[in-house]
Amino acid sequence: MSAQINPDVVDFGALAAWMDEQGLPGGPLEDIGLLAGGTQNVLVGFRRGGRAYVLRRGPRHLRARTNDVLRREARVLAALDGTDVPAPRLIAACPDEQVMHGAVFYLMTPVEGFNATTELPEPHAGDPAIRHEMGLAAARALAALGAVDHEAVGLADFGRPEGFLERQVSRWMSELDSYSALDGYPGPDIPGLEKVADWLERHRPLSWRPGIMHGDYHLANLMFAHDGPRVAAIVDWEMCTIGDPLLDLGWLLATWPDQADGTAQIAGPLGLAGGLPSPAELVAAYAGRPEATAGRDLDSIGWYTVLACFKLGIVLEGTHARACAGKAPRETGDLLHAITLGLFGRAQRIIAS
Repeated sequence: MSAQINPDVVDFGALAAWMDEQGLPGGPLEDIGLLAGGTQNVLVGFRRGGRAYVLRRGPRHLRARTNDVLRREARVLAALDGTDVPAPRLIAACPDEQVMHGAVFYLMTPVEGFNATTELPEPHAGDPAIRHEMGLAAARALAALGAVDHEAVGLADFGRPEGFLERQVSRWMSELDSYSALDGYPGPDIPGLEKVADWLERHRPLSWRPGIMHGDYHLANLMFAHDGPRVAAIVDWEMCTIGDPLLDLGWLLATWPDQADGTAQIAGPLGLAGGLPSPAELVAAYAGRPEATAGRDLDSIGWYTVLACFKLGIVLEGTHARACAGKAPRETGDLLHAITLGLFGRAQRIIAS
């Protein structure tokens, strides 16, 4: 299977030599294959010396920040080792770009699980009680992350938590404004945009406690165990930072499947199957972890959910803008613009309530 993987992407000779230098088990590399998952990075599974590995690196054509993002991911995964956060465990990281044709990479443990937004096997498919518990498990896994003391695990200098909430609205309005530089994009046609932005500025929480943020916490970035509702791993840590962990919870709520507004279809088989807990049940499950909620105001979760709708909507509008400029498929741009409108609609319903 290794013949399917371009040597410019993974040089297996260089990989084996580097692994030897790290003192990892030797021998031939076996059962090599590309793994599904992650649209921005390459995942390759293999075995060596009786041990299974997953290699993660950036795409073949590296973007400007790819290597820095991989270094950050590896650092966070290393910091989470020893905690009860369900995440792949880092085995070894190579921050040196010279080893693999300019690409930073790391090795992590494989995850035994499935992505419920792309497949829903038994017993999950046939048991609404399991699906309900899967939703609660998603909230509890996030609470485990929120409970981690980022300073105690060596991430005190990992982000810029000072002013994190204060700069969110201006940061993302500036991002939206930048899309106007794309020829063919007529500008944002998002009903409620200014209303939502103004409401967020006027109702921002006055105090909060920094912690580790995943940055893109939703069902598609979770792997569930095959034998039950347990979250096997939170994956795709490329957006991780030190910020306000309640925004992760807001992100989960902003993207939570709702049969009433079409978001259930976006969540794939799990969303369509239904039986999931309500947003209020998710918040209650998160609140069951006192270390995650100490110094954090769950009464303000509506504000965080609106911010998540606002931020994600603007991110998705970027692809719509690129599609208008001929730099992305038009059907994809139209779909994501529709999702953006749905997110802003959800934000306005939360504000009204």
